[in-house]
Amino acid sequence: MSGIEQEKQPDRRTLSSAARLYAVQALFQMEAAGQSADRVTREFQNFRIAFDDRDGPTAEADEALFARILDEVVMWQSRIDRATDRGLVAKWPIDRIDPVLRAIFRAAGAEILAGRAPGKVVITEYVRLTLAFFPGGREGKFVNAVLDHMARDLRPGSLD
Repeated sequence: MSGIEQEKQPDRRTLSSAARLYAVQALFQMEAAGQSADRVTREFQNFRIAFDDRDGPTAEADEALFARILDEVVMWQSRIDRATDRGLVAKWPIDRIDPVLRAIFRAAGAEILAGRAPGKVVITEYVRLTLAFFPGGREGKFVNAVLDHMARDLRPGSLD
């Protein structure tokens, strides 16, 4: 095979990380624009994930994971939001925090509840995403603490 034929395919971790990033972006869009999960899922799958636009190709992602996260957030949103509220300072309910952080908590909460990935992996992945959105800020430590609390609350033993 020539070098062109041996183009490196993204590994599973890269595809999962991209799916999580897209899920956070989609959840933000759903809330900001008042759009349904079905509409946003279709938009991302047709026009955002592994799509060639005028700026070049966008990242490939695990589309099944992306869709599952959105579906599970919709299904369990009130449960996830209550767990997030319990992890936040009492005077700061989830609707008072930054909408990007809210999307991160919801996506991570869905993954924690689903239990397909270890709690520590979910927390690490979403803290990394937080740092991408808020470089150099305190948000990474904040998200780590809240997600740790959520994991212990939603899936006891998931961090052992």
